[in-house]
Amino acid sequence: MDLKGTKLYSILNFKCPYCHEGQFFVAHPYNLRRAGDLLDKCPKCQRRYTIEPGFYYGAMYVSYAMTVAVAVSIWVAILVLNPEMDLDWQVGLIGAVMVLGAPLFYALSKITWANMFLEYKGPSSGTEEQRQPEG
Repeated sequence: MDLKGTKLYSILNFKCPYCHEGQFFVAHPYNLRRAGDLLDKCPKCQRRYTIEPGFYYGAMYVSYAMTVAVAVSIWVAILVLNPEMDLDWQVGLIGAVMVLGAPLFYALSKITWANMFLEYKGPSSGTEEQRQPEG
């Protein structure tokens, strides 16, 4: 099954929301010095990733929903698989997953937010009408 051209492909592979070919982030999410840093524009299609100042503040809502969903899923899994586990261990396990997964959740929230508002336009054909203005 070919997912290229779908938003899921862009999100799971951290690819440009416009062309699905160029990278979205400067570095891997677990490179903590550069975690969450975006490229200004796609290296393949040259379309800009930030459509207005403060655009990615909305990704906080996506991040919150994502982390709550993961935490609740882990808690339900614990209740089903090991209902005798102490509450301290449950909180510790969920907390450890949240701390260790934070860079990944942060990156996923940004790429998800971008895919909610930036439409797939296919590989770059080099025309100016597909590119967003620089300023």
